[in-house]
Amino acid sequence: MSSRPDPSIRVEAPARLHLGFLDLNGGLGRRFGSLGLTIDAFATRLRAEPAEEFSAEGPGAERALAYARAYASARGLRGGVRIRLTETIPDHAGLGSGTQLALAVGTALEHLCVADTAGAAADCRGIAATLGRGQRSGIGIGAFEEGGFICDCGRGDLTAVPPVVMRLPFPADWRVLLLLDQRGQGLHGEREAHAFAQLPQFPAATAGHLCRLLLMQLVPGLLEERFQDVAGAIGEIQRAVGAHFAPAQGGCFASPAVAAALDWATAQGFVGSGQSSWGPTGFILAADLEQARALELGLKACLGDGSPLGYRIAAGRNRGARVDCEPDPIETTVQSVTR
Repeated sequence: MSSRPDPSIRVEAPARLHLGFLDLNGGLGRRFGSLGLTIDAFATRLRAEPAEEFSAEGPGAERALAYARAYASARGLRGGVRIRLTETIPDHAGLGSGTQLALAVGTALEHLCVADTAGAAADCRGIAATLGRGQRSGIGIGAFEEGGFICDCGRGDLTAVPPVVMRLPFPADWRVLLLLDQRGQGLHGEREAHAFAQLPQFPAATAGHLCRLLLMQLVPGLLEERFQDVAGAIGEIQRAVGAHFAPAQGGCFASPAVAAALDWATAQGFVGSGQSSWGPTGFILAADLEQARALELGLKACLGDGSPLGYRIAAGRNRGARVDCEPDPIETTVQSVTR
């Protein structure tokens, strides 16, 4: 592979929360419609440089190598690349690990190639389509591109990747307490596809109500920084979607431990809570860092030492991925998970 004068490319791709679907009915010709929030708690970080062959090392190396080979083949890129991963988003936890790794690898290969034999340089949507990402949701692509709170308008007959139609900054003071259950993974791959195929018909009236919540409560709440309005809307969307997915995941939430924590938090007045994607990661919105810390302490006291949950406080990330051609390495300090 021909290379630019820069010796390597470093990419930092942020995690995201999937906050729910708007329209699983599809009666208007489009289905899904996702809400998402880019967060600063986890990221995939890698360094790539030209090489004779393809190789990868570090967490997620096998998956990254498969993406690199597939992308180079599809794009007609010559030569190889060496990928070194220093951190990856936890797999199948509802945090967008697959899409962010695919976009990071594809972006690195695009930057390392001088003469693109397949045509013009590909953007994030082109990379996602090439690697089979974003088939139901476009929020992972939106998180990589710009970050913040993201909404896409779902998938139609002519859709390759659901288009992002809204991106708003998430208030700087607000926080999200993540509830991490590492004993299991959310549905993915063939099991996820089978679950979607077996779900009952989603009521059109419910889809209409969720869209109204988005436009008339959640969006103005973000614009005017009205925390309770945003929390209430997200909580209501989560309850509706969770009830619909309950037959596929054994309840409104995949993890019984997360479900118990969310029940306790709701009883304390924290209405903005739910599960990201198929989980098992849960989340609770807090108005500020102090409230998030108090919430974490309260959950630990309530659930006791026997709880399998780990906790991490996240802020919204109002910027997308970082692509760096400078010689200094990407900062790799990682906040520890507390129990």
